[in-house]
Amino acid sequence: MISIPHKAKQFLVFTIKLLIVIGAFYFIYDQIAGNSKLEWSKFQTLVLEKTSIITIIFILLFSVANRYFEILKWQNLVDFIKPISVGEASKQVLGALTLGVFTPVGIGEYAGKALYFPKSQTKKIIFLNLVCNGIQSFSTVIFGIIGLIYLKYYFLASGSILLAVILTLFLYFSREIKIKNYTFQDLMHRLNEIPKYIHRKNFVLAFCRYVIFSHQYYVLFLVFDVDLPYLTLISTISIVYFLSSVVPSFQFLDFAVKGSVAMFFFGKLDVNEWIVIFISTLMWFLNVVLPVAIGSYYVMRFKLNTSK
Repeated sequence: MISIPHKAKQFLVFTIKLLIVIGAFYFIYDQIAGNSKLEWSKFQTLVLEKTSIITIIFILLFSVANRYFEILKWQNLVDFIKPISVGEASKQVLGALTLGVFTPVGIGEYAGKALYFPKSQTKKIIFLNLVCNGIQSFSTVIFGIIGLIYLKYYFLASGSILLAVILTLFLYFSREIKIKNYTFQDLMHRLNEIPKYIHRKNFVLAFCRYVIFSHQYYVLFLVFDVDLPYLTLISTISIVYFLSSVVPSFQFLDFAVKGSVAMFFFGKLDVNEWIVIFISTLMWFLNVVLPVAIGSYYVMRFKLNTSK
């Protein structure tokens, strides 16, 4: 085996970290600059008219709370392996987010978190991250179906429930089929290995996080003078998150996917198209771009865990 000198290895690691950060911000810039539907002059005028420093701080606090609850979720789950501080969990979550921003369905996030742990724990960390994301997706599905029923999209609601039942039955009857050396029974067994109090706390944190980012979306519509009943607006938001979550995409394209779905459903409520686009873009900026900016700092300070 060829031995790489220490200085050369340091330079290689630094170059990789720098490329990750540059790549993340290039994709972010490309999506904002290349979106012809964003009329920045109109947006700037409306923001200056409708917002104040207090409003901006209030909206930013939603973003802080959103990411903070994600950090608490991760800290809670990793406690199954070893206790970590909120600061360490923040470093892992934000650093992994930066790595996952330009990978399909955030695959880089799984690898990013695993890099903070010994190689012997890689499979456990990937599984815990799957649990972490899975419970959030479960909350999105539940609220999305409730939203579909409330707004009388019975066909979509019935189809979603039927699909969930079929998938559950398929997993049950094919529980001996192996996918990457794991069966459904293996996955259930590994879930049961995690203490119930961790699962309960994970569920509560996921629920709280969902309430936070969905209501941040709601507040932004209020700021832009969208006058709709609370339940109508929040149900439409839940549908947008639900349906956009089932479309595999890159993290940096997340706002484009949500924006397209949002334009369709909010269009039925006669909300101006450009307002929907701007709010979707703002949500992406506040909850992805800003955390990636902080995560870039952690990426640049990252030191590879060489323990086995």
